[in-house]
Amino acid sequence: MRRPATVLVLWLAGLAVLVASAAAVITIGPSDLSASDVIRSVSARLAGTDSGLTRIEEGIIWNLRLPRALMAALAGAGLGLCGVILQSLLRNPLADPYILGISSGASTGAVLIVVLGVGAGAVGLTGGAFAGALLAFGFVMVLAFASGGTTDRVVLAGVAATQLFSALTSFVVYIAADAEQTRGVLFWLLGSLADIRWSDVAVCAVVVCLGLALCLLHTSSLDAFTFGQDSAASLGVDVARTRLVLLGATALMTAVIVSTCGAIGFVGLVLPHAARALVGGRHRVLVPTTALMGAIFLVWIDAVSRTVLAPQELPIGVATALIGVPAFVGLLLRREWTR
Repeated sequence: MRRPATVLVLWLAGLAVLVASAAAVITIGPSDLSASDVIRSVSARLAGTDSGLTRIEEGIIWNLRLPRALMAALAGAGLGLCGVILQSLLRNPLADPYILGISSGASTGAVLIVVLGVGAGAVGLTGGAFAGALLAFGFVMVLAFASGGTTDRVVLAGVAATQLFSALTSFVVYIAADAEQTRGVLFWLLGSLADIRWSDVAVCAVVVCLGLALCLLHTSSLDAFTFGQDSAASLGVDVARTRLVLLGATALMTAVIVSTCGAIGFVGLVLPHAARALVGGRHRVLVPTTALMGAIFLVWIDAVSRTVLAPQELPIGVATALIGVPAFVGLLLRREWTR
């Protein structure tokens, strides 16, 4: 295990890399912006002075690229936290919201709101996604434990839930959406940060920060769950309450991220393992490290997604899958996890 001073240095370095990454990706694109322009614009906005940039340049930074970079960071951090929670509580190294069908359930709930017009605005969209995420997770848990509750059964139940809710989403779009809605929904379902607004960033920031705070408050409990729920109960952990709080936080974070960014897979699977390799398995260190790594990872993945096929945009969910699937295969082939 790394010393606290070393971990603190790693966190500070990670924060510096995150800030530098956000500033760098804002400069990527057809407009001629430099990192110094971005820093000058942000500094001037905070100080209430004139940055010297044109209104178009200010608009590109503040209305397009900065909220998009911040949302990518928040989504990456939130999905990483979801992976940490699910892998710890379920004692399953292959658990994440995408593989367990939670993202598919959230997508179904959000699409119902969009296509059928039930509810209104961001609150209605998030509420629908949250209900869908809870329903999908409940389905996975019931099916998994009814069939034995082992690690492989949870994964298989997640596969079944993913297929079921993906089919429901397709069915709703097929019977209720017009051609324009269908194109928009299908592109969004693959993951997109193209139309992020500051209100979306604000909602996601509140929810992800709440999820991070809850994880940090329950790090000892998450450590205890590493040895199983019976061991956690013997160590004084209120198993039912802890699961309810943390799984509810997972569903809420997944719902907010899916309702704003679409389904982005494999971030919650890969990043917790990368963080464990870097700082070990103690959750007091693992949780913030995973959040930082997830934020940096998705900021750069989004930058690549919007430039690799320019002027077209590659859906960010496709990019994460291209990276995540090989990592998933590697995890499956780890002998100690497939016994």
